[in-house]
Amino acid sequence: MHAYTDKLPEFVDVLRTMMDTIITNTVLVGQVPAPTFEEQARVDLFLERLSEFGVDECTTDEFFNPIGIIQGSSRSQPPIFVVAHMDSPFGKEVDHHYTVGKNTITGAGVLDNALGVGVLLSLPEIFRKLDLHFESDIILAGVIQSIGKGNLRGIRHLLKSWSTPIRGAVCVESGELGRLNYYSDGMIRCEITCHVDPAQERSQRFFPNAILILNEVINQIMALRLPLKPRTKIIFGTIQGGLKHGQIAHEATLGLEIRSDADTMVKEIYGDIRDIIDGLRHEYEVELILERVSNQRAASLRYNHPLVKAVVGIMKTLELEPFSEPSESELSIFLSRQIPAVTLGVSHGEGYQQTDATMQIEPMFKGIAHILGAIMAIDAGVCDA
Repeated sequence: MHAYTDKLPEFVDVLRTMMDTIITNTVLVGQVPAPTFEEQARVDLFLERLSEFGVDECTTDEFFNPIGIIQGSSRSQPPIFVVAHMDSPFGKEVDHHYTVGKNTITGAGVLDNALGVGVLLSLPEIFRKLDLHFESDIILAGVIQSIGKGNLRGIRHLLKSWSTPIRGAVCVESGELGRLNYYSDGMIRCEITCHVDPAQERSQRFFPNAILILNEVINQIMALRLPLKPRTKIIFGTIQGGLKHGQIAHEATLGLEIRSDADTMVKEIYGDIRDIIDGLRHEYEVELILERVSNQRAASLRYNHPLVKAVVGIMKTLELEPFSEPSESELSIFLSRQIPAVTLGVSHGEGYQQTDATMQIEPMFKGIAHILGAIMAIDAGVCDA
């Protein structure tokens, strides 16, 4: 047993006594809408709560990422980052009222990422209650402009402008408990928009339909040969277009992602899709635009990296079963800068991207305990080799 694992089961019992604080922070965060690029109200709340909890320093960086600093005992040790993205996939027009049940919390965005931010806000009180002290400064960072077209701008700017070395990092996501992300695929996320000039409808017998043209785009992309090694895939995620059933669609948009564990393959597939778009644009004489929304480079820790091994040990101590998959989150930016990091989930839930998403309360106590264990492991030196 390591010093950072032997007390974890006891932590779970103490964390249960702090349920009201953790739930309050989660609900307060979640009920403030924060669509990407419009996170300011949630940022203000984050800073206000951190100030109330008495962190040593509470500020924002030049990009307006809110940051709380808990000073460590050693001036020679680099800081440890604990981060959670602030933005939510839901717009301000969506009802953000939360319902707290006996063992659940339901509401838009609770699993992406209100619970993660709520736990981040609760850490100063949790450290105090558990009498936890660290050699390194603990940097609690809520990062803005993360998901979708935000393209991880918040964390990119924060790390680019941070002037000192960073010891290691833990990225906190609401779910799923048991996830252990330590690698990221290369990725390009893009949108293809077809716009047909309505004037063509009067001059042509066979007027082009934007939805059918995107259907042809999909057909031609589906015909591309993707290798098994390097592992590569294309995910069609969104499609929208048209106004009503009996009218030819003048505009439609398709959203997709290209993923691979080789950056060169992502670029090659993106080039193939660009050629498909150019060909169909000339064939149908329509406006067909390919826009790159976001991208990230492939990066990874080894499975036998001390941080990964430590977290696996922490999970086993808490009787959690780890599972791994690539993560398109803040993790990729830490890893691309050679900073050891993992992404962990707080609890279980369902309906992640639904307005009635629901998280389970009881599992989160083990979830928070294993986040504490990861921070303690980094402070004990597992990332220092």
